[in-house]
Amino acid sequence: MPKNKVNDFLMSAKTMIENALSDNDVKTALAGYGYDEAMLQAGKTLYDEAFELDLAQKKETGEKVAATTEFNNIWAEADQQYMKTLKVARIVLKNLYKADQSAMLYGVRKPSFNGWQEQAVSFYANILNDSQLMEAMAKFGYPEEKLNQEYEMVKEVIAKQLQQKKEKGESEQATRFRDQKLDQLADFVSDLRGIAKVALADTPDYLEKLGILARSAGFTPSKKQTAATTE
Repeated sequence: MPKNKVNDFLMSAKTMIENALSDNDVKTALAGYGYDEAMLQAGKTLYDEAFELDLAQKKETGEKVAATTEFNNIWAEADQQYMKTLKVARIVLKNLYKADQSAMLYGVRKPSFNGWQEQAVSFYANILNDSQLMEAMAKFGYPEEKLNQEYEMVKEVIAKQLQQKKEKGESEQATRFRDQKLDQLADFVSDLRGIAKVALADTPDYLEKLGILARSAGFTPSKKQTAATTE
């Protein structure tokens, strides 16, 4: 359910249930059809739970969006840095054939994150673990310290991706719990609306208090009521 529709539904459910509880005449009429104080309070509990779960869902969604933004930003930065260093390495290490396989110098860069991670980690880790490759890179402006800094950023990208996956999972779980409770509340509200249209059929003002338009309830005013409203 879209966010705005969830907000509208919760507001209408709150109006219907709380006004049914607060108006003694409405409550008495509904009690005659099984919707006594206990039943209405059960509906109020459903509403309260749905409202709290909606707040939790919004919080988790916000955290997911923030984690995704952080991950995308640092990944883009690390990739730009990696591609620049890779171009230099392809020139510097072109005659050191072991670098081709160990550092995955050549071939298409994989677009998926898992593919990027494999290639970037292999590149930095295997150069840093080979003194000959490190010495060659150092001569062209890439000493061990600089390569380590870039490798640390790759590791940070991996950590951010794990955090993003965690936040995404929590957001999906919060949405599922919220939606399950909304379904229960929707069933209660639908039944209450149907009973109210019967119990309050002759009192359109009471229906309006519950957020039910008299016309939608099938209410047809008597001639006396019509005359009273036009005087």
